[in-house]
Amino acid sequence: MDDELNALRRTRMRWNTPLSEAHAELLLDRMAPGPGDLTDFGCGWGELLLRAAGRTPGLRGTGVDTDGTSLARGRAAARERGLAAQVEFVEADAATWDGPVGRGLCIGASHAFGSTKAALDRLARVVAPGGRLLFGDGYWAAPPSPTALEIFGGDILPLPELLDAAAAAGWQVLHLSAADQREWDDFESTSRAALAEWLLAHPADPRAAEVREWLGRRLREYVGDYRGVLGFTYLVLGR
Repeated sequence: MDDELNALRRTRMRWNTPLSEAHAELLLDRMAPGPGDLTDFGCGWGELLLRAAGRTPGLRGTGVDTDGTSLARGRAAARERGLAAQVEFVEADAATWDGPVGRGLCIGASHAFGSTKAALDRLARVVAPGGRLLFGDGYWAAPPSPTALEIFGGDILPLPELLDAAAAAGWQVLHLSAADQREWDDFESTSRAALAEWLLAHPADPRAAEVREWLGRRLREYVGDYRGVLGFTYLVLGR
């Protein structure tokens, strides 16, 4: 798809992860942010970072990502909410960001570090002793089919192995929760919604066939290959 359609694709999404409003508030409660720094590694448009800043006077937020389109969305949201002086968005490689940081977020961005284990190891060197990390990552909730493995690659772990990797990196689990099926269904639906609406409004556009194929394939993969198989966990980790 071209740049216009790619930019449109995530506009109906609140955040780029399976997460409800209530679950987000719970995670921020467990992170217990206060005045100080909070760095979002692989932030996208940084919605959870902005939520944390909006409810925490004195918090200084930094979102780090390489996706300029998402960063521009985050900066615009920060301005609209009066948070531009409190939250900064930086175009940079999250895997090379230097610490120490007091609080960190890394949600669905372990791939930026190479793997889940590499992300946990690297972030253990970046988050300061006494700090906390909200780490969100996919895991196999059921044995994956060959097709699911082909879609997502071989780096995803079952949840017990993901927890072992966190412990091996020196993290203590302070909170564990997982996305439920409604959160997953909403995430997948909103990831398709903007393009589905575009297709209904532009059925004769030369790009319509490509968009129709993408939408159909994405829905078939979700329902047929990884719905109920790929899970997503949120870990509040301390060290």
